[in-house]
Amino acid sequence: MKLQLPRQISLAPLAAARFYILPVVALIGIIFVIRTVIAGSVPPPVAPPVVEPARPPYTSFVAGSGIIESISENIAIASPLAGVIKQVYVKAGDPIEKGQALFSLDDRDTIAELQVRQAQVERARAQQIDAETQLSLYKSVTDPRAIMRGELLKRESVLAIAKAALAEAESQVNATRTTLDRMTIRSPINGTVLQSKARVGEFASAQVMTSPLMIVGTTTPLAVRVDVDENDAWRVEAGKNAQGVLRGNTQVIFPLTFVRFEPYVVPKRSLTGESTERVDTRVLQVIYSFERKDLPIFVGQLVDVFIESSK
Repeated sequence: MKLQLPRQISLAPLAAARFYILPVVALIGIIFVIRTVIAGSVPPPVAPPVVEPARPPYTSFVAGSGIIESISENIAIASPLAGVIKQVYVKAGDPIEKGQALFSLDDRDTIAELQVRQAQVERARAQQIDAETQLSLYKSVTDPRAIMRGELLKRESVLAIAKAALAEAESQVNATRTTLDRMTIRSPINGTVLQSKARVGEFASAQVMTSPLMIVGTTTPLAVRVDVDENDAWRVEAGKNAQGVLRGNTQVIFPLTFVRFEPYVVPKRSLTGESTERVDTRVLQVIYSFERKDLPIFVGQLVDVFIESSK
């Protein structure tokens, strides 16, 4: 019996296939890289703006960013005394009159103190009446030899001291009543409550607060405080036509009436987000007014303002 040896496999076809496959794979890789580079070099389509930018109505103009505020300027209401808020009488949006109560502080200690002061007044008044009676009795004696001159002067001095004590006690009562009246914070103007953060039970500080307890103002008419870049300030003229455009809705356009300049140029605080904007610039603030009527505009909103210029 003979053993059969395995046949030797020829490697020539594999070598030939390898010779052709590698260049093909390399060519495919080159084509893929070229297509990727070409696709990446195409600029992306420009996205349309969310809101169309406002268009200036004048050929020559100065543009500025404005903020809506009350014509009386926004008045931050604070508490002259520190204490716990006892009652709040108004809410945001309520019309108010000058002198109307806005909120009051816990006044139990002050009322108790007032009662003590009033009792002191009654005691001082009784002492004065007693001193007047004693002096009257001394003066009613017809025989001057019956009373010493010094005793009469002493009674007059006692009466003077009693009168002074009564006046002091009455002054303390008035001071306590003034303090009691100051614990009710009242409106300084006729207007509207623009914002209220006064809550019953919260502590009202007598110091300057970052967020005021209330903000009030006169909203008929409204005002626009416009920031004009210091480089364009020389081009702004009093009395020139001006228009405001509401941000977010360029269809809301309203004419503005010049009120005044704020003569002091201040650092810019309201940023618009434009790439060319500098944070170290200073601005001239110009105040305009307008009638709100049915416009969907609220105090604190930003508007774009265009001011006609002849320069």
